[in-house]
Amino acid sequence: MHSEATSNTDLIYGLEDRPNPLQSFCAALQHVLASVVGIITPPLVIGGALGLGEHLPYLISMALMVSGVGTFIQARRPLGIGAGMICLQGTSFAFLGAVLAAGFLVKSRGGSPEDILAMIFGVCFFGAFVQVVLSRFIGQLRRIITPLVTGIVITLIGVSLIKVGITDIGGGFKAADFGAPGNLALGALVLLTIILLNRSRNPWVRLSSILIGLVVGSLVALATGKLAPQPLPDLPLISVPVPFKFGFSFDWTAFIPVALIYLISTIETVGDLTANCMLSRKPFEGPEYEARLKGGVLGDGVSCLIAATFSAFPNTTFAQNNGVIQLTGVASRHVGRYIGAVLLVLGLFPLIGALLQQIPKPVLGGATLVMFGSVAAAGIRILAQVDLDRRSLLIIAGSFGVGLGVAAQPTLLHQMPQIVQSLFDSAITCGGVTAILLSLLLPSEPARETALESSGI
Repeated sequence: MHSEATSNTDLIYGLEDRPNPLQSFCAALQHVLASVVGIITPPLVIGGALGLGEHLPYLISMALMVSGVGTFIQARRPLGIGAGMICLQGTSFAFLGAVLAAGFLVKSRGGSPEDILAMIFGVCFFGAFVQVVLSRFIGQLRRIITPLVTGIVITLIGVSLIKVGITDIGGGFKAADFGAPGNLALGALVLLTIILLNRSRNPWVRLSSILIGLVVGSLVALATGKLAPQPLPDLPLISVPVPFKFGFSFDWTAFIPVALIYLISTIETVGDLTANCMLSRKPFEGPEYEARLKGGVLGDGVSCLIAATFSAFPNTTFAQNNGVIQLTGVASRHVGRYIGAVLLVLGLFPLIGALLQQIPKPVLGGATLVMFGSVAAAGIRILAQVDLDRRSLLIIAGSFGVGLGVAAQPTLLHQMPQIVQSLFDSAITCGGVTAILLSLLLPSEPARETALESSGI
């Protein structure tokens, strides 16, 4: 049933609307398909780099399962934990550098794969308390993490993710046929299909645009030989979660970079939640907004605690989540419960996840590219709400210059200490920290100060 609030907006279903089960499942499936590769890719990267191949099926299953539990918590908001919105939880790419550094530290000491995982999940477990504590001080942090800063961060998140989408359209990282005309045509077909279907006046067609685009792309890939079904690997029928399966250890050297990434992840989450509030037609300032931020950041922290306990890497609210909301027009938090259930099933039955992995990269790239672009657009919308005086434009210019500059030259910091590389080798980290520092160091103009005080920021 629709609420009156959604009748004059682009939303088909508002935050508290309840789509019927079939519509909810279709909307949930699009969120899952848009994120499942992002959820399982970090375990694949970490497992490959640290030689954890024998444990990869279990790590992937736990990543999907914990993502489902965390997403359900964010939507259900038990005991005030969670934002009460669709906040799909997924394995965070931001932690890759710090987690790999912790793993290589143990490996250099002659540690076994089990020792490596015990260290990683030990430092990630304690690091999650950084987010839990920060969630209690979101009001004070809002003086630092202003709409200007969150707009910059969310735009940088979208721009950074676009590289992932366009790489998939080419065929995937280090693909032998990268950039082949067939790959580009397949990605373009999916991209155009989603865009055209999304402009339909039929809510069902719009609701299913991403799903239909992926199906069309997969069928064309199958017909042209780009999708060659592979035999499924020999995996157990059900993955049973075991708390601290690989043990538990801790090291301050490994912990500090991870703890600092949790701080950066909190900034990302605030940006994602702000964009979510905008898309859901909910306030993005005031008591209700602050309560959602507190619950959402706390939900991320609790999700990370659960992840470390059950051998999954740190989670965060996925940015592409907002892209799916914008494209489908479905912001109902009740759909979040369906998303959580689907991810939980994928985690319990690893063969399903293995089957989804066979979707060709160009097909996924065509679908994710438009969503990642939507994330960047959401960040620009936040910046458009800010009074763009000389100070604000200088902060935007400096943050984008540093963030995108580091992204354009990824080897720039390779002669710096490892901890500096781990912390600042991404556009999001560099740009976000630059935005915060400039906001604190550059004095506000008198008119700007008055506007900030009157808006309660």
